[in-house]
Amino acid sequence: MSENPEILKIGGGFALERGGELPELQIAYHTWGELNEAKDNVVWVFHALTANSNLADWWGDILTPESALSPEKYFIVCANILGSPYGTTSPLTTNPETGEPYYSDFPLYTIRDMVHAHKLLRDHLGIKKVAIGLGGSMGGFQAYEWAVQEPEFFEKLILVVTGPKESPWRIAVHSSQRVAIEADPTWKESHMRAGEHGVAAARAIGMLSYRNHTIFNKTQADAEPQVDDFRADSYIRYQGKKLIDRKFQAYLLWLLTKAMDSHDIGRDRGGVEKALGMIQADVLQISIDSDLLFAADEQQWIASHIPNVTYREIHSLYGHDGFLTEFGKINVLMKEFLG
Repeated sequence: MSENPEILKIGGGFALERGGELPELQIAYHTWGELNEAKDNVVWVFHALTANSNLADWWGDILTPESALSPEKYFIVCANILGSPYGTTSPLTTNPETGEPYYSDFPLYTIRDMVHAHKLLRDHLGIKKVAIGLGGSMGGFQAYEWAVQEPEFFEKLILVVTGPKESPWRIAVHSSQRVAIEADPTWKESHMRAGEHGVAAARAIGMLSYRNHTIFNKTQADAEPQVDDFRADSYIRYQGKKLIDRKFQAYLLWLLTKAMDSHDIGRDRGGVEKALGMIQADVLQISIDSDLLFAADEQQWIASHIPNVTYREIHSLYGHDGFLTEFGKINVLMKEFLG
């Protein structure tokens, strides 16, 4: 496996749910392990908002021999999502019709469009069935949607702090981030640094929802009393700069949050409860007790409407980000679930 992703290029136009069409589509992806002769050992990992297709960058423990999903046993696939800056077609991609990057000319897209792109990669790889689908946060949005579109495609699903529909609370968080981006007068300009101050502010808002009061008190408290230059202030500003340096240009981030808001497996399917009842896979649903974005009571309600579900809750001080920092606890639950 190379650090650089493999690239699938698809011509002929890619129609989008909200209207419009991309003249061509490029999908970046990574794989680990070997597809067995029966082709029944596929694990499809769906990445979250700011991650990429290279699991080694952000969830590397999955790739170790101790992992429940070790590539010594499974053929693991992770595709970069539509609209992300890490190889798949996005606002940073050159528009073949103009010869310039799309930037703010990039059309609106949805979670369903992301799944459509995943299916094209699935067909390219010759995968007929997925043994285990795994997604946390926005990654789980894609897993839910695909599992409803093709109920027989996944044998098992592992869904970590995620949901079948975007909630008013999370939409409000995203809207606050977009307000911050829109307050930067350069955000729709056609260059990489457009709206970067808005991106930094949006990331600050995001970090407050990814973590919580308890973990900030534990990790960002100042050693000595002071009147300025607080550790928490430096941390938030650092996180904003870090996201800018990772190519999260303003219009790109704005569009990704709009895509998350579109998530609703019940849309045009008779509602969320009916759509959850369509899921045929065995599901392990994991919540985190301190998560501000995907609260445990919401997670319990979701589990109560999935036909074949195992619900587990883990303790973590890290809030929503616990799905990235608590792999050891999650791995124990995955091993138990997979037998």
